[in-house]
Amino acid sequence: MTSPPSDRRGEGQAPPPVNWTVVLDHLEGEVLAAEETMARGRAEEIAAWGRRSDDWIPPSVLGPLPYDLRERAARLLQHQLAVAEALVERITQSQRQRDLAARMSYGPARPVASYIDQAL
Repeated sequence: MTSPPSDRRGEGQAPPPVNWTVVLDHLEGEVLAAEETMARGRAEEIAAWGRRSDDWIPPSVLGPLPYDLRERAARLLQHQLAVAEALVERITQSQRQRDLAARMSYGPARPVASYIDQAL
């Protein structure tokens, strides 16, 4: 997880406190943003989510996840996995549609039937 951007107005101020609740809130926000992107249906934005390759690393300064947040974290993980699966499906579907459109647009022309009157 990245740290929040520094506030140039208060160079001497400590960064805002981070705890597991804040971390889970941030992760939930990411999942909701991915779902909103899919709902808009813009292929480029959906593909951008698929290109994100940064693995999330739990912040070590916080220690282990508190017991009272484990159920929330487990639900969040299931939600993340479902959204990731949906993203993969949408990206795959979009790629198939692009491939089909490319074949239809640039494929060789079909022969046109010719009828010749042999009675001539």
